[in-house]
Parts: sequence; structure tokens; C-alpha cells
Amino acid sequence: MDPKVLADAGPDPSAEAPSVSGFVLRVQLGAQLRRLREAAGIAPEQAGYEIRASRSKISRMETGQVGLKPRDIGDLLSLYGVTDEAERSRFLYLTEQSTQPDWWSEYGDVLPSWFENYLGLESASAAVRSFEIQFVYGLFQTEDYARAVTRLGHQAAPDAEIERRVELRTRRQELLTRADRPRIWSIMDEAVLRRPVGGPAVMRAQLRRLVKVAGMPRVSVQVVPFARGGHAGASGSFSVLRFGERDLPDVVYAEQLTSAVYLEQRSDVEHYLAVMDQLSGQALTPADTIRFIEQVASET
Repeated sequence: MDPKVLADAGPDPSAEAPSVSGFVLRVQLGAQLRRLREAAGIAPEQAGYEIRASRSKISRMETGQVGLKPRDIGDLLSLYGVTDEAERSRFLYLTEQSTQPDWWSEYGDVLPSWFENYLGLESASAAVRSFEIQFVYGLFQTEDYARAVTRLGHQAAPDAEIERRVELRTRRQELLTRADRPRIWSIMDEAVLRRPVGGPAVMRAQLRRLVKVAGMPRVSVQVVPFARGGHAGASGSFSVLRFGERDLPDVVYAEQLTSAVYLEQRSDVEHYLAVMDQLSGQALTPADTIRFIEQVASET
């Protein structure tokens, strides 16, 4: 096997652990496994048989949806003709690193499985474009606003659970000040600003927070005012995530009440990007948006 196939596998085992999340490592390693399998001319069914698993297990491994076991990886590398000990060692080292828990694993008691993947994607993103039609974008919410939103969706939950969910959202916001933070471009319907979530005092503080966030590096905020009429985002909120790693395709994320949709087909992604471009064209400019939010705050 040509060692160049594994050229992007990662650092030498003696180096520091990678800074990317375990989720992203699994996706990257899965993509490399797929390339190795295809280069060796081996069908997924044969690969599955080699590790006492099914074709679907191989598919989930190659898309990062399941954890990677060193024993399985070693068997697959042998099947794919990877015999160079340095390359095998590097791959197995990264496999071990991919099993390390990410920070959000601390919130397994309140974190739904369908949202866990999003946190991995968000943490690895180079750019996030979001459109919100009902609530302020999660990365921009104040604690009080997040608490009010959380109570709307979990009305029977005890206070301790609500606080855990708010804490999880607050931890997510550390992304905004990270050295390698992504580019965030958030567009929202004017209804987001007008809906009095948590009451007037909470909304005023939230609107002030929006103004502050809009002035942060690598952040753009736009509002589509009611005066512009209907718009292409009327069907609901969504986000488009883009990544620097070539093994991670753009992903569209749309949240529902008890689940979420992840779209990776290029035609789907391009459709949502086109909608986002239309919304940006209808929205106020970032500078006018800040003035508009300040005006709404003064009226709240």
C-alpha cells in the first residue's frame, strides 16, 4: 500500500494529542479507512466479515458514527495491505485518541444523542451560517434567555435539570472566544427580537448581548425586518456548517422537537446556501442591524 494514502493520518505517536475533538478524529479516520478500502478493491461486506461485523457497521465506521476499536482497525489495516509499522502505529495512535471523551460528555444526562453529533461538528467548524425564525441563535443567548427557552421545551423538568441544560449552552459559547473560533454569520427574522421570551427585562438584556456579540471578531449578525415582507426562510430555522478538513463535507442542520435532520448531499446543501444568500440580501446590513436592535431594545 502506498504510504501516501495515510499521509494525512496525523502526528507521530510521540507527539502531543491532537487538538481536534474525538468526533472529528473519528470522521477523519473513517474517511481514510474508506479510501484505503477502495484503493485495495475490497467491498464493505468483505471488510465487515473480517472484523466479525456487518456492511452497515463498516459504513458507520467510515462516516464517524460509531467509536473505533484498535483491534478492528488493526485487522482492517492488515486487510487493506497497510504493513508499514510506522503508518500502522500512527493510525492506531489516532484511533486511541478518538475514544477520548469530549467536553460535552459531562452532560450525558441532559444531552440527546441527536444533538451530540452537532456539538462535534460545531466545535470543528471553520464557518457556521445560521437562520433563526423564533429564538436567538444558541451561541448568542444570555443565561436568563436560555433558561426561559429551555423551560418552554421542558416544562415538567426539575430546576436542577434546567440549570444543567443552561450550563451546557453556556459552555458551547466558549467557541466564540476560542483562538481558532469559526466564522459565525447569523441571520434572524425580526420576530426573534419582538418575541418577549422571559419577559421585558430578560429581552432587554438579550438584545444588549446581541449588540455586543455583533461587534465581536469573526461574527456577523443580520435581521430580516417585517417591512421586507415574506422571505425564503419561512419554513424554519437551520444552520449550514463548513469545515477546513477536506474529509468533512458541508452539513445542513435543522432541529425538530425531538430529533434533528443532518443533510450532506451537495444538492441539499447548495439549496440551503442559496436560501441563505437570498435572506442575506433581504436583511439589513450588519451596521444597520445593530442600530435596529438598539432601537428595538429601547422600545422593549
